[in-house]
Amino acid sequence: MTNKQLILSLYQIGSIKLGQFTLKSGQTSPVYIDLRQIISYPDILRSVSNLMWESVRASRFDLICGIPYTALPIATCMSLQNNIAMVMRRKEKKDYGTKQLIEGAFTAGQTCLLVEDVITTGSSVIETAKDLEDAGLIIQDVVVLIDREAGGKKNLQDKKYLVHAAITLSDIYRELLNTDVITDTERELLHHLQESIK
Repeated sequence: MTNKQLILSLYQIGSIKLGQFTLKSGQTSPVYIDLRQIISYPDILRSVSNLMWESVRASRFDLICGIPYTALPIATCMSLQNNIAMVMRRKEKKDYGTKQLIEGAFTAGQTCLLVEDVITTGSSVIETAKDLEDAGLIIQDVVVLIDREAGGKKNLQDKKYLVHAAITLSDIYRELLNTDVITDTERELLHHLQESIK
């Protein structure tokens, strides 16, 4: 699946929505990206995983960690398809049993690739990276399906992480404008958005 085909597929299953939305960061946006839907479409999940792997395959790492929760199935798919071990960071530390925050087999000094679905400010990546680094892992690379181009990439680069984005918001605008599946209202909105970033 090409980038264009994937963007179109994400739009068709409702993972890319156009309108007026408030993001987790508190920012308002005319584009909402919700990749939780992809778990119900194995072919799309596989394509997402492949595209992200291509973005980062030249990098070196021992482990993969998906950022909870939407990136977990993507990371699992990447792990299975490329035979790379995976670890998981819990959102909340357990207060029973082993009380582990990082699950899986790893040793301090190993390098871990962070996998994220979408970055806006990059705060979720920074939080996860800190917990993994506190556990002794080395974080150098972050791979993300969609960069919203809202400062997240720079925030992560300022922390010395190398960001590999498979698709940008600009790519989404351009590719959707080159299809006939969007409504006239959506087309007008996308034209306006394209003009505003020139």
